Amino acid sequence: QVQLVESGGGLVQAGGSLRVSCAASGRAFSDYNIGWFRQAPGKEREFVGGVNWSGYTTSYPDSVKGRFTISRDNAKNMVYLQMNSLKPEDTAVYYCGADPQRRGVKWVPLGYEFWGQGTEVTVSS
Repeated sequence: QVQLVESGGGLVQAGGSLRVSCAASGRAFSDYNIGWFRQAPGKEREFVGGVNWSGYTTSYPDSVKGRFTISRDNAKNMVYLQMNSLKPEDTAVYYCGADPQRRGVKWVPLGYEFWGQGTEVTVSS
């Protein structure tokens, strides 16, 4: 199995940028697709982007496309979520998940076998 730890969250003004990280330990990190999700109070967990096991394929929903960028470094067992042009509606706890099925990045939480504890991002207006 793999253990995930998110970091880098914090308070940022609208229009600002933030990079959150997902550090992995345990089984071979490159065996997993990684998805980033967020969850605001009272809302369901929402997909904000993912990267396949090799790092060559990423996918984003329209709500963040052009503002969020995911990258991964398998040598360092790290995945990064760079968030630019942040909006107050981006405020949430951000989670990374690991999916051992390498066919394609899943856009729903079901299928992600491992999760980190989350890192909180607050965007002030």
